[in-house]
Parts: sequence; C-alpha cells; structure tokens
Amino acid sequence: MQLHVSPSMRSITISSNNGFIDLMKIKVAARHISYRTLFHTILILAFLLPFVFILTALVTLEGVNKCSSFDCLGRRLGPRLLGRVDDSGRLVKDFYKILNQVNVEEIPDGLKLPDSFSQLVSEMKNNQYDAKTFAFMLRAMMEKLEREIRESKFSELMNKHFAASSIPKGIHCLSLHLTDEYSSNAHARRQLPSPELLPVLSNNSYHHFVLSTDNILAASVVVTSAVQSSLEPDKIVFHIITDKKTYAGMHSWFALNPVFPAIVEVKGVHQFDWLTRENVPVLEAVENHNGIRDYYHGNHIARANLSDTTPRTFASKLQARSPKYISLLNHLRIYLPELFPNLDKVVFLDDDVVIQRDLSPLWEIDLWGKVNGAVETCKGEDEWVMSKHFRNYFNFSHPLIAKHLDPDECAWAYGMNIFDLHAWRKTNIRETYHSWLKENLKSNLTMWKLGTLPPALIAFKGHVHPIDPSWHMLGLGYQSKTNIENVKRAAVIHYNGQSKPWLQIGFEHLRPFWTTYVNYSNDFVRNCHILES
Repeated sequence: MQLHVSPSMRSITISSNNGFIDLMKIKVAARHISYRTLFHTILILAFLLPFVFILTALVTLEGVNKCSSFDCLGRRLGPRLLGRVDDSGRLVKDFYKILNQVNVEEIPDGLKLPDSFSQLVSEMKNNQYDAKTFAFMLRAMMEKLEREIRESKFSELMNKHFAASSIPKGIHCLSLHLTDEYSSNAHARRQLPSPELLPVLSNNSYHHFVLSTDNILAASVVVTSAVQSSLEPDKIVFHIITDKKTYAGMHSWFALNPVFPAIVEVKGVHQFDWLTRENVPVLEAVENHNGIRDYYHGNHIARANLSDTTPRTFASKLQARSPKYISLLNHLRIYLPELFPNLDKVVFLDDDVVIQRDLSPLWEIDLWGKVNGAVETCKGEDEWVMSKHFRNYFNFSHPLIAKHLDPDECAWAYGMNIFDLHAWRKTNIRETYHSWLKENLKSNLTMWKLGTLPPALIAFKGHVHPIDPSWHMLGLGYQSKTNIENVKRAAVIHYNGQSKPWLQIGFEHLRPFWTTYVNYSNDFVRNCHILES
C-alpha cells in the first residue's frame, strides 16, 4: 500500500502495492491549506487507514480463498454491517430445517441404534452419516430413552403398590407367634376386659375409641399413643375389632401387654351374629364379585393403557385398587350404631394414625345435630391430600353422579372421626351407603374410585360437621416434604397413603413419630426382628 502526496499539495492518493486500483484519492483546492484543514485531514486518515489495511489484505488473499473482497469483508465484519448471514448461522438454520422435517416423518424401519453417545459419534465418523440420518438416530435414541424412563417409573409404582399391600415378614411373624401363644398360654386367653369392668364398655361417661384392623403392631401403637397422650387415661375405652384369623393374636397381645389404666376390648367380626353375609348381601357381593376381585387383584399393568396414562394417574389407580377396600374391616365403620347400640358418641380411628395430644375435648364438640365430625380436605394447598373436592373421587361423566352430586363440593377425611351415634340412628345413612354400593356394582365400578370414602361422601352428605384441621393432619404416607413443625403440633397424625411407617417404603424422617410408641423390648417384637430403624 502506498501513500502519495502531489508536489503541489493539491491531491493525496492511496493505492495498492500492485497498482491495480486506487483505493482513495483526495483532491484539495488550489488555495493555501490551513493548519485546521490539515489537522482534520490527518484525523480522517487515522480513522480510515486501519480499514484500508484490512481491505488491502483481503485483496491480497483474494486468489487464495476465491471470494470477492466485499464478500470476505462482510464475513469478517459481521452480518449486521453488510446484511449477510455467516456460515454458522446458515448451518444452524439448515439443521433446524432438517430437525423439523425428521420430526414429522416416520423413523425408517430397521434403523439400528447405538447404545451410547460415544458409539453414535464413532459410527458417524466411520459411516459418514448425513445430517438427516444423524437427526433420525438422535430422535430414535431420545424416544427410546423416554420409553425406558417411563416404563421404569411405572415398574417402580407397581413395586411400591405390592410393597404397600403386602404384610412385612416381622409383622406376620408377630401374628403367628401370638396366635400360638393364645393356644398354649391361658394368660393370653384371659377375658378382655375383666368381668368387673364389662359395664364400662357401654358407659357413656367414658371416652370410647373404635379401631378396626388386622395389624397387631399398628393397633398397639394407636392404643399406646392415645393412652400416653391423654390427660385422663383412666377414662379411655378401646374397642378393637379384627378379623377371624387375627383375633387370637390380637387378643394375646393386649392380654399380655395391658395398657393400664385404659380398658381394651378385642372382638372378632365373627362374634357379631347379625353381621353376616346373609344379613348384609352387598358385602358378600363386594367380596366375591368376580369383576371386583379381578379389579383389585388382577394384572394392573396389563390392563392399563400406559401410553395414555401419567405416572401420577397410574399411582392413583393403584392406590384405588388396594385389597383393603374390599375388606369387611374397612366397611365396618358404616355399622357403628349397630355394633355399639348403647353408646352415644365414639371416635373412630384408622390403624395408621398416631395420637399426640389429649383427645377428650372431642367429646365436648357440639356437632349441631350432625352425625360426623370430620376435617375437610378442600381448603389446603397440598394437591395430594388437602385440596380434594367431589370431582377428585367421582366420575361425573356417569349420569347418576352428574345428576345427584356437585363436583365442587368439599370432601372430608376418614381416619379420625367423632360420630354422634344417637343422631346417626335417626338417619338412613347405612341404607344410602348400601344403595350406592349396589349402583356402582351395576355400573361395573365406573362411578368412583378409592374404596370406602366415595360411598361415605354420598351417604353422609348433609350430616358432616367440619372440625378444626389441627385435630387431624393427613398425608404422612403420601409425601416426603411434610412440614415437621406441623406434624409436631397436630393432635392426630395420619399416615394415609402407601408409605406406612411399618413398611420399608415409609419415609425415614416421619417414621420416628410412629416408632416412639413401639415396645422394642417386648420379647415377641425382638424375636420377630422388628427393629427400630
């Protein structure tokens, strides 16, 4: 590059070294140049010279990279300066186009997928894949991975369902050993309660709790926690009802491990002469209907359309198919007025609850003529437990459901309920319950899910009095993020859900609230290796 100033100082010329072009020529008027004009000229030259140098270099390399000078300059100065898109941008656009094309086309049959990303890279190098083939392989690999993750999640949910429905080895061992003790040890067969205390069983000045379960260890926790938390344990009466196979073991436990000063009665359903399948035919249908047994005990994955089902929906369906929902013990609460004809009020408890505070004030609650004092489950932020309306339990596409129920009506919780049996006996709650069970059977179980609560929501409609939520905290078997401080403050905590505290799938940080009431020094507990975790 050369800079030439004419002798007359009338022109300044900038040219390339090869002389092919004059890159810039500045003509100056004939009159004398002032210092001010010279200064501005030098300033302009100082600004332009770097660009001139770059342009000259591009011209020099023109023969090497075979592009026009301005084209090459555009590439280097950027797309915004000369309105061009650089090669990388064009490549990305081309790749987007290929991806969109591959997204709507069928994956070629017989496309062999690599097992890893490194193998994909290796095959690309060896086989010289074009961009479209690479895109097809990438899509196929991602879809395969999504299927595997989805199937793994469903398998995890199924395994959790089986774990939740099974009886742990230690608890089964406990039941067997206590049953054997009943047959060999007269003390294990002693009358519960003792004859002189029998009048207390129908004395309304006592606080009567009803517990229906076949889990001996769970029953012991419920009773022990209630007695230890009570300000008046000598006023507590527990009525424990179990099935025929567990009766001997349950009786043995409480005969050998009394919870003084509370009073405990153990009864088996077989000891209630009126509670037979002949007298309650709908229960026979529930237990023996082939469709129902297949529904609760069949191959849940084979019958589920996993492609159209989310893991959460599948988990909900599995929970609804827990075998406990066809157990007479689970339906037993609907017969409380007949089971205890001389009692006015009882608190019914599930076997997965722990009592942490004195419950005697429950008997003082005015239910305002209602039958069922329960915590409503539609006024919380927790989507699993405390934001439930009727729409969460019922199929409102069914004409009978749509006609008789409101999807926005608030649901309430079973598990800790104060029942006014005197008011109950004036209603037709049991008949309504039976009627809707029959309708659901006729409808092939298409009206609702989740066992005994839906028909109870209908049967007790208009008979429920809301009680303070602090009496009954739910969800400890559903979610691991339960607020510990809220757990500590609750009167009753409920491990409703699959993750029971006596199961390995129970949440570790929530289990101590339950295990604190397990007597690990008991010989039967130790011999069955039921150890504190």
